[in-house]
Amino acid sequence: MERAVPLAVPLGQAEVFQALQRLHMTIFSQSVSPCGKFLAAGNNYGQIAIFSLSAALSSEAKEESKKPVVTFQAHDGPVYSMVSTDRHLLSAGDGEVKAWLWVEVLKKGCKELWHRQPPYRTSLEVPEINALLLVPKENSLILAGGDCQLHTMDLETGTFTRALRGHTDYIHCLALRERSPEVLSGGEDGAVRLWDLRTAKEVQTIEVYKHEVSETLGPVRCRPAVCGGGPALTLWHLRSSTPTTIFPMRAPQKHVTFYQDLPPPSGQGCCVNQWQLSGELKAQVPGSSPGLLSLSLNQQPAAPECKVLTAAGNSCRVDVFTNLGYRAFSLSF
Repeated sequence: MERAVPLAVPLGQAEVFQALQRLHMTIFSQSVSPCGKFLAAGNNYGQIAIFSLSAALSSEAKEESKKPVVTFQAHDGPVYSMVSTDRHLLSAGDGEVKAWLWVEVLKKGCKELWHRQPPYRTSLEVPEINALLLVPKENSLILAGGDCQLHTMDLETGTFTRALRGHTDYIHCLALRERSPEVLSGGEDGAVRLWDLRTAKEVQTIEVYKHEVSETLGPVRCRPAVCGGGPALTLWHLRSSTPTTIFPMRAPQKHVTFYQDLPPPSGQGCCVNQWQLSGELKAQVPGSSPGLLSLSLNQQPAAPECKVLTAAGNSCRVDVFTNLGYRAFSLSF
């Protein structure tokens, strides 16, 4: 395991420094490797840790199996978002996105392949990029965050091809509709906006804050759409722009994903909650973090033995759920 210790810290204090880092750590992002056997986690110190899921899930796993196989410095500031292609790990921080070759990272050759910065309005503007979305059919990447725009980058050429404007405040999240070339975005302006990638235009707006069920927007995922942020997580019917199910969770929900057609959100509390689409709470499992910020569901067909849900947040730990009835164990930075 590799860890970088700042030169300003005397060698005798290295362990104390690392203990303080872990105490104040926040894990913002996760991404599963293309083979499905490894998990990348990014923290508030700009570090990315790579964990071996196959080793941690093995019947012969030891405590060392739950620690990173490699940790490297990826960004100067927090790693807000990550996604994986069939070859690359893409990470985003303050104002830029970087690419790393998975095959090299697993060999502990943690040298960035390239980095790109969207065309911001001024050279002094360095907004957070906290949402990354792959569009496989276009071989493109969509970035969004603090500048209130969606930027599309061609992954083959590395050029930014368009900017989608409509949000009036910070964009939190992105989601791709499965059967159409459309993208959903949600932000601090309290609106969910639907974009047609063929025309690069906004085609629908759901002003979530105008409904009693939700005042601000948090995460968005599609099937058809789940919106959160407060005061309640809500399932929406996109065609009619109406809420269909209210999930009675009062704490703001930071992330939600679908698991076997059931949406388990993570929020301000320390629990992973699994809901029926009818709004009934099916399971509530405490985690090791006081606040959950990120969920990752490993569904890579190449590694069915590593099919797990992982949850992370205001802690140096990543909780691993082999099913949603209990927490199996935790990985640790």
